[in-house]
Amino acid sequence: MSDRIEGYADAMLAVARAEGNVERISDELFAVGRAVEGNDDLRAALSDARIPADRRMQIVDDLLDGRTQPATKGLISMVVGAGRGGDLAKIAATVADQAAQAQGKQVATVRSAVALSDDQRNRLATALAQKLGTEVDVKVIQDPSVVGGLITTVGDTVIDGSVRTRLNRLREAL
Repeated sequence: MSDRIEGYADAMLAVARAEGNVERISDELFAVGRAVEGNDDLRAALSDARIPADRRMQIVDDLLDGRTQPATKGLISMVVGAGRGGDLAKIAATVADQAAQAQGKQVATVRSAVALSDDQRNRLATALAQKLGTEVDVKVIQDPSVVGGLITTVGDTVIDGSVRTRLNRLREAL
């Protein structure tokens, strides 16, 4: 990982700590990073050096106003204004990893076709902690291509319990 990404992540985490809201800001950064990564037009607009920085930051303001903590919006605007919009997803993922490590946890990235309730997230975190022997911070990514079930990634470990994979295995077996 580049030193720049680490540097931005360190600075963002320091701001989240100063705000006293590391978990929420980390979650919001992660969600926005994934949204930008999944939308080619948005990623291009936020990382295009031909678009003036103030216009790119206005896009962030328009998209996030009232949807995230003011600190989260400010941090994302800072990254985009500095011309690092293309690295936003990597920076946000690094912030999530650093925040989890500071609490003695690992990040579990979960892909699901539908949003998970807080209760479902907590039960999943408990089950993963028992299986892995360490606490986890669950980050959910809504991905309709999963069809049903979950695909969980913790470090290098992938647990694929998706309906799509089960159907593919059945098709291969037949």
